[in-house]
Amino acid sequence: MDDSIVRDITPRLIGDRPNTYTYTKALAECVVQQESGKLNIGIIRPSIVGASWQEPFPGWIDNFNGPSGVFIAAGKGILRTMRASNDAVADLIPVDVVINLTLAAGWYTAVHRPKTALVYNCTTGGINPFHWGEIEHHVMSTFKRNPLEQAFRRPNANITSNYLINQYWILVSHKFPALIYDLFLRLSGQKPQMMRIFNRLHKAIGLLEYFSSQDWEWNSDNMNMLMSQLSTEDRKTFNFDVRQLNWPEYIENYCIGTKKYVLNEDMSDIPAARQHLRKLRNIRYTFNTVLLVFIWRVFIARSQMARNIWYFVVSLCFKFLSYFRASSTLTQ
Repeated sequence: MDDSIVRDITPRLIGDRPNTYTYTKALAECVVQQESGKLNIGIIRPSIVGASWQEPFPGWIDNFNGPSGVFIAAGKGILRTMRASNDAVADLIPVDVVINLTLAAGWYTAVHRPKTALVYNCTTGGINPFHWGEIEHHVMSTFKRNPLEQAFRRPNANITSNYLINQYWILVSHKFPALIYDLFLRLSGQKPQMMRIFNRLHKAIGLLEYFSSQDWEWNSDNMNMLMSQLSTEDRKTFNFDVRQLNWPEYIENYCIGTKKYVLNEDMSDIPAARQHLRKLRNIRYTFNTVLLVFIWRVFIARSQMARNIWYFVVSLCFKFLSYFRASSTLTQ
């Protein structure tokens, strides 16, 4: 079909589903169940697939899909705001857990031949929940200790569930800096790129927003049943027991994995990356100082009312400091 026709019919086809990805997943399940005949079928439904937990090694990831691209954008200082609920469950599932469950489900389906198709919800939210607000904290903490090379700004992303607040910060912290940087690139004879990068970022975040602003409860009975059917040795070899998952450690390994395996950055260059962050901090302090002086010259120095307000605030601060010092002396 012509692309324009596809765009026109897509909303009517997918209905209330958030995107074509979830719609085609559901179509595939229907086709499998309708056409399977006498075949024995097992269906594995992973939630948001992330970096590996244990195999082939902690934090392994090889693409920008899902939360990986968002983590990298936050680590680079590009992502400053994201619409999500701090209290919503971030139902991430490590990729090796999905693979182990798939292998175990394949064995069980072939050996025990269940009469109906068993659906395995490969999720963490109902077993070992972790929230988007907690992810924000650990991602920022990890990238400040192990910064990415040539960051655009210091990592400082914030989550908000308010649409207007999010749009305000997109304008102030995303689009405005991007326009200034692209103007600088144009003046220096280079091709502007930041606005294009931010547009791609907003598109990626928009796809994730539906899942980061709400949460769901998934039944894990079939997953628990399958675990009970495995021997002790097989439980270790094909481990999909997410109750053992340590989330802060996993998120730290995930972030470091994006640095090592997606961006191919050397961990030995971390001191230079930290020096770059200090340089960005000094630039920010200098910019804020210049901005304060500019505001002083434009508004305060030219307005008697503004000067009166300024002197009132300064005198109030002075009185507070004087009171604090006197209180400290009396206490001693």
